[in-house]
Amino acid sequence: MAAKKKQFADTAAKRGYSIRIYLPDGTADGLKIVEKSNWSGRGVVCPRALFAESKSRAEFSQTGIYILIGPSDSIDVPMIYVGQGDPVRRRLEDHQSKKDFWTKAVFFVSNGENLNKAHIGHLESRLIKMAKEANRASLDNQNEPALPSLSEMDVADAEGFLDEILLCLPVLGVNVYNKPEKTGDQRGKLFLKGKDASAEGCETPEGFLVFSGAKARIRETPSIHKYMADLRENLTERKLLEQDGKQLRLTQDYSFSSPSTAAAVIMGRNANGRIEWKDSNGKPLRALLKTGDLRELAQLARFC
Repeated sequence: MAAKKKQFADTAAKRGYSIRIYLPDGTADGLKIVEKSNWSGRGVVCPRALFAESKSRAEFSQTGIYILIGPSDSIDVPMIYVGQGDPVRRRLEDHQSKKDFWTKAVFFVSNGENLNKAHIGHLESRLIKMAKEANRASLDNQNEPALPSLSEMDVADAEGFLDEILLCLPVLGVNVYNKPEKTGDQRGKLFLKGKDASAEGCETPEGFLVFSGAKARIRETPSIHKYMADLRENLTERKLLEQDGKQLRLTQDYSFSSPSTAAAVIMGRNANGRIEWKDSNGKPLRALLKTGDLRELAQLARFC
């Protein structure tokens, strides 16, 4: 009976859902209106350049939670600012004149009247905290507001709305809340070993995931590419790489753009990740690609 309940729970967790994206002006890089199946919320993606001509839409006059997104000084992460608006338009108008970094705003409102100021206060606090924990963006917020005092029912409503937001954001290209997780299944795992360096990881749809606890070489070779050196420095500044004796330790699971980037950061030198990363039998990733064994790895990557 317990096994059957677990099976139903796993099935529910993986159940598909649909998201509709409407382009009012007919262009892929213009305003986007987002709706998800079986959800009363609505999302809006607004490029900064189109804010003035878009702010008269009804969604901008509603109570909502928003995320400003733009480039940062960090080499591999965006900058974000999380805020709330009642209405959203008023706050975005303020940010239009006072914040320079953002290039687009993503915000969520309710199609009904069931999202109030207390709810968005809860969402703001949670999204700021979760962004800090995921550590995949430079956060422009100076403070982390405390959770407002809500009834148990209101907390449940707000958390349900948050769950739906988190399902929509990656579809919209906002991955700053995706904190990789792994399970005990070892079949999709790859290994890296080098001078004063060792790591475990796997390929995922988002990139190459290196597991927390990986040991990176402290000293870099003189020939290392500047991008890799800058990335190592950036990860150290964000405390994702911390000195542990004579090595650097990766403090949390981290998704790199490619196996080669992951290998170079860990080994402190330029590296071909397709050769350096190997399975438990010593077969390099490149050979797995040629033999087709990577199909199994790809299928198991979500469980690595």
